[in-house]
Amino acid sequence: MAVNLTILVGTMTGTAEIVAEEISDALSAAGVEVEVTPMDNLDSSVFARGGLFLICTSTYGQGDVPDNAIKFYEDLKAKRPDLKSVKYGVMALGDRTYSDTFTHGGKRFDEILAELGAQRIGAICQHDASAGTIPEEVGVAWAEDWAKLLPDAAEAAA
Repeated sequence: MAVNLTILVGTMTGTAEIVAEEISDALSAAGVEVEVTPMDNLDSSVFARGGLFLICTSTYGQGDVPDNAIKFYEDLKAKRPDLKSVKYGVMALGDRTYSDTFTHGGKRFDEILAELGAQRIGAICQHDASAGTIPEEVGVAWAEDWAKLLPDAAEAAA
């Protein structure tokens, strides 16, 4: 069974987009069909297309989602669609220096998707900008392990 993955990107400075593109390249090489879509101008209807999703987002300000993700996040909260058929993962970027809000951009998406019935695949990947690691390397290593869970999730979603 072919696995289709849509990576939804929330970013302020472009780092999450770089991470998403690197993850896309790595997973495409492993046979996963990947589409990277910035969250700009998205609304909750994006989940109607089906398949699997990866939220790849940074955290901004006081633990907020990035500017390009605000409308999408607010639309999910306002419309509250039934997402029981949605399966997703989360790649959350943050800085542990801000311990109270570390990776809260990704955590906020995880919380609302779970509230709406979506099912997370695997653990959230949290990258710490203050750790001295390269976010796309951390993301790709995590995604390659995470992708091993996708065929079973795709079958369950079909």
